[in-house]
Amino acid sequence: MLQNWIKDKERIVGLKSLTHTMELNELKNQISPHFLFNMLNNVKSLIRIEPEKATTVIMKLSEFLRYQLYESNQERVVLASEIEFILNFLNLEKIRKENLTIHFNCKLDKNSMNAIFIPSGLFTVFVENAIKYSYDINEAESYIKLTINVDDEKLFFSCTNSKSVDFSTYKNKSGGLGLANIKRRLDLIYPDRHKLKITSEENLFHVNLIIPI
Repeated sequence: MLQNWIKDKERIVGLKSLTHTMELNELKNQISPHFLFNMLNNVKSLIRIEPEKATTVIMKLSEFLRYQLYESNQERVVLASEIEFILNFLNLEKIRKENLTIHFNCKLDKNSMNAIFIPSGLFTVFVENAIKYSYDINEAESYIKLTINVDDEKLFFSCTNSKSVDFSTYKNKSGGLGLANIKRRLDLIYPDRHKLKITSEENLFHVNLIIPI
């Protein structure tokens, strides 16, 4: 009877682990299609008005898709790959929105970035929301500031963006679902071991994330 109890206990643990994995995969899948949809819309717009820029975007988009297909399906990726991915996306947006200024600060060298593993797509939602919420229909100057640092076996990620005058209109759309998903992912991957603070002020929106590495 004890042996059967142990086996049943192991099966329950196994099922919980499988359920945990399935939930994580579902959350990731809810994020990625929306992200890709935005990218394809960018290309569609540029093909009509600036075909030369569209060619550049298509080349960068192929790199984006390659990451999505081969690396984002992995449970963890090297920090260098994730940074390259979000910078590619930001540079694509920079091509489309000339009034967007991007600041990126990371003092880690390439070797250090290749030695750190993080969950794939961890920063995607934050960067996507920063782009969407900083966009101004009046074409005013907008900015996004990203900072990544490592200290005391912790990774510090910061994303600050200017806030559009239409922020209150945008915030109730799909961005809310994306943030809810990433919060749930963090709870599953780093239960009680991470800190996420999201601050909305009059002229800016700020995300501060700390995770163990």
